[in-house]
Amino acid sequence: MALHRFSIFLAICTLFLVVAGASVTSNQAGLSVPDWPLSYGQVMPEMTGGVFFEHGHRMIASAVGFLTIILAVWLWRSDERQWVRRLGWALLAAVIAQGVLGGMTVLFLLPPAVSISHACLAQVFFAATVAMTLFTSPGWRQEPVLLADQGWPSLRSLAILTPMLVLLQVALGAGYRHRAFGIIPHVIGAMFVGAIILMFAVFVMLQYPNHRALWRSGAALASIILIQLLLGVVAYFTRINSLDSPAPEAAMVWSTVLHVAFGALTMGATMVTAIQVLRNVAPRAALASGGVQAVSR
Repeated sequence: MALHRFSIFLAICTLFLVVAGASVTSNQAGLSVPDWPLSYGQVMPEMTGGVFFEHGHRMIASAVGFLTIILAVWLWRSDERQWVRRLGWALLAAVIAQGVLGGMTVLFLLPPAVSISHACLAQVFFAATVAMTLFTSPGWRQEPVLLADQGWPSLRSLAILTPMLVLLQVALGAGYRHRAFGIIPHVIGAMFVGAIILMFAVFVMLQYPNHRALWRSGAALASIILIQLLLGVVAYFTRINSLDSPAPEAAMVWSTVLHVAFGALTMGATMVTAIQVLRNVAPRAALASGGVQAVSR
């Protein structure tokens, strides 16, 4: 139980790190402290106002890295499941890679490809920490009762497709924030990917209303994506209204940061829902064999 609580704490800290990273981008503070990995020895005179965001982001990142080391070692010493122990080491490798990408972003003066990769890996890492809270929970130790995948499109297919679409949408948003291209791809993607996510969540809730884990994950995902779509609209219009301002306006900054934060929550909730579907819903071929319940549980 203590390991599960620690996993939750790491996930919360990682979400806070995502928020800190979005604050750096939204406040245009990405090169305020350009001497990575020393972190604070040199400050760009024209960007002293961004030191709080940039230096704070690095300090939070260091804390998350330290917590990830603790989790990996803890899993290695106490969890008998080999695949979970490997996931712990994969998390550690990911946080190291994320630190390197963050350093390259600064050293090479915010190259779009590296900055976008840094943003995407942050979301993937957060989703993985959320998945770890599921894997270390007491409920995961219970054997699932497999249910039939009877709807169309297949829920298992949606469980595989939807997280990939969310990651693509995250990349499109990061590409716009880092000025690699315009906002139109992200807006079009939001309408398409948002509809897929909502369809996935609603299908889970409608097909398995009495399955506690599936219904809860679907309901959480539906709630989060609706808030995310609303935040996207707010962020879009506040950014348009602040185009003529010499410095980022507070409304634009906060709406963008919240939009990025709920983007991470969307990624995490999509991952959890997908995992629950793949765990509890059997392929249609299994229904023909007679080993799976044909009705919702």
